[in-house]
Amino acid sequence: MDSLVGFAHAPATAILRPPSTCASKKKINGLRAKLSDDNDPLLQTAINAASLRFQETHRPEPLFVDPYAGCFVPPDVQMDMRQCSHHYCQCLATKYIDDKLLQTVNHIDGLKQVVLLTDGMDTRPYRLSWPTSSIIFDISPDRVFKRAAEKLEGVGAKIPRKSLFLHVPMESSDIQQSLCAKGFNGNQPSIWAIQGLPVMTFASFEEVLCIVSNLAMNGCFFLGELPAWLVETEIGMKSSTRQWMDKLFMSNGFRVDMISYEDVARNLGKQLASEQYKNILFVAEQLRFSDDQMETWRREFQRVEDQGDEEGFEEL
Repeated sequence: MDSLVGFAHAPATAILRPPSTCASKKKINGLRAKLSDDNDPLLQTAINAASLRFQETHRPEPLFVDPYAGCFVPPDVQMDMRQCSHHYCQCLATKYIDDKLLQTVNHIDGLKQVVLLTDGMDTRPYRLSWPTSSIIFDISPDRVFKRAAEKLEGVGAKIPRKSLFLHVPMESSDIQQSLCAKGFNGNQPSIWAIQGLPVMTFASFEEVLCIVSNLAMNGCFFLGELPAWLVETEIGMKSSTRQWMDKLFMSNGFRVDMISYEDVARNLGKQLASEQYKNILFVAEQLRFSDDQMETWRREFQRVEDQGDEEGFEEL
């Protein structure tokens, strides 16, 4: 588990990007729900996830420590360790994603771009030890993020020095353009993680994949946790979950591996209770070139062609 599971055995092979059928779908349709009151399900879901991290932090031997999750939890909510046990797989997923993010970022030279697709109350930008020159982008519901930012400021949470944290509202009309306007560079390495982003429909997740595929360089990674309903509503009788995942991700240029929660627990020296948890933990590697890489290649090709540089053609 020290390396990205499933990718050590096969070197990355770049696949030229075909004309994209989703190039114009740069907003995540289905995620434009308005958060108008305290009973909004998106807000409550984010608070529930923070409550699990808060409870895990206060276990005798926690998988991780989130010193800021408590600021999101209502004071009248009592810790229920049994509930945390029931959702232990979600905490395992959080630990796995934490470790893979830091492991990967620490092996990137120069600018380190991290894109987190979250519920708006993800504290990773504050609680993880990001290396110097990390730029962390958060894509999440705007109102939830703003409320969380106020709470975090109130408890003195700080982003690591010499790192930058930028928010992109998931309600943006063009997520891809918004990321680039904030400074994301498709000619630089990046790592992407999804956990908690309120994907409402299968089409919405396809658009997420499309955005990551358009922006992530060849060889970059996309990891995280997918909700069980996504598989249950889309998988056919003649297809296994693994086959469905392979087809879905490969159609967007990714080679994907499903990660076993049991293996994660075992490698952490923990025992996983026999419970039904159908979410999917995954790591995917980008096989295509990003849009920016393709544009750079096109410009270089045009330059060589204009100059009639035969040696340049051979290098390309």
